[in-house]
Amino acid sequence: MAAAVKALNARIRANPVADYFCSTHFWGPASNFGIPIAAVMDTRKDPDIISGRMTLALAGYSGVFMRYSMAVTPKNYLLFGCHIVNFSAQMTQGYRFVNYWYMGGRDKLAKDRAEQGLGEAEAATKDIAGSAKAGAQSAVDEAKAGAQNAVGEAKKQVEKVSGR
Repeated sequence: MAAAVKALNARIRANPVADYFCSTHFWGPASNFGIPIAAVMDTRKDPDIISGRMTLALAGYSGVFMRYSMAVTPKNYLLFGCHIVNFSAQMTQGYRFVNYWYMGGRDKLAKDRAEQGLGEAEAATKDIAGSAKAGAQSAVDEAKAGAQNAVGEAKKQVEKVSGR
């Protein structure tokens, strides 16, 4: 059994592509790509949930491992790419954090949301007023029709009683 494993390992290591795909130089960064993917997806979320401390920690972590990926032999470009994406996303998140908490972004976002809510409320009010007006007009039309029918019936009764 040990001879079979050694033979398989030798066969894998003889092929440079298979050797790369079976190494930690590939699987380490490949499994680590979940962090930058999540960071990039988080750039679309509300800046209120950004943790400044965690953003700084992840940016530092990515900076260290970008350096490490170039210091090892052979250079690990996949790890470098993973961490440069994460570092860039963390810097974006850091800017959003600082803008939101320290440069007036929170007040601007609150104002924009209030104006949007006001616009939605005005639109809803107009819709309700329009449907109320249509309902009132329908009631007026029904009342006029009912009154005309009542007048017609009253005339018939008058003619019947007066003998015409």
